[in-house]
Amino acid sequence: MRDHLLLMGITKPGELQRNAVKFVSAKAQAFLISEMEKDAFLSEEELTYFKRGRNAHSKTTAKNTDVITYRISTGFEAVFGFNHLKGNDTRVKELARYCIQKISEQNF
Repeated sequence: MRDHLLLMGITKPGELQRNAVKFVSAKAQAFLISEMEKDAFLSEEELTYFKRGRNAHSKTTAKNTDVITYRISTGFEAVFGFNHLKGNDTRVKELARYCIQKISEQNF
């Protein structure tokens, strides 16, 4: 996300951080999963990995959000991790473009 923001010309550290949070916060990630489910954007296999990530027991706790949102965002990250580890770079880029578009349409 930071690379995307840098390409957009956002280079000041504080501004870069404020904008990056719009994309990578647990709240934003939970919103994005909700949108992906509405749009049927995820494959069955990706949904399986989302659920596995969401339901996995974590030794860390949510710092700035509630537990449910934190777990959903963990599932969101599992989808990206699954695709990355499988070498599905095209799909990772599709997911990133989708997320950038959806967040850009919102007022986070």
